[in-house]
Amino acid sequence: MPWPEPIELAGPQVRLLPLAHAHHEALYKAAGDGELFKLWYTAVPAPEGMAAEIERRLALQAAGHMLPFTVCDGAGRVVGMTTYMNIDAVHQRVEIGSTWLAQSVQRTALNTQAKHLLLAHAFDTLDCIAVEFRTHRLNTASRRAIERLGAQLDGMLRAHQRGPDGSLRDTAVYSITATEWPAIRTHLDWLLARPR
Repeated sequence: MPWPEPIELAGPQVRLLPLAHAHHEALYKAAGDGELFKLWYTAVPAPEGMAAEIERRLALQAAGHMLPFTVCDGAGRVVGMTTYMNIDAVHQRVEIGSTWLAQSVQRTALNTQAKHLLLAHAFDTLDCIAVEFRTHRLNTASRRAIERLGAQLDGMLRAHQRGPDGSLRDTAVYSITATEWPAIRTHLDWLLARPR
């Protein structure tokens, strides 16, 4: 039995569905919202590459390395993708990453709710000892969003990997540990409850 197993997670602002080929058309449309695939420092799939990206993520799931989700807003509209990745079943660790969201839902409660659901499932159901987040050192919007969750910067992996354009990427690595989760949960509950 794979760890973790595919599951649907839902809250008032977001639903996370196990990624499926049937989501292709809606993900194709969502990827064009804001043309995030043109950003040089991240790897958001272009609409025409969506079928290959779905296939890549599902192949990694079959190999036990990733659990991909399709992200839907509260009304059920597909708005992006996210995953548990770099899965370490032995040490009960996952990374939340390969996340992209349509520009129209960025800076809303949707991403906070999605991360809350993924963190709660990781710590409360999967009994993870830690959850990681990784992003390009120069992706300041992503770093601010990760830090806003309450994750701590573990360090920088210098010249860690090549970006889509061939440039070297320094990767900022963050984490939340199981002992930190109760305070982080309270923080996320507060963020979601306060008026926007």
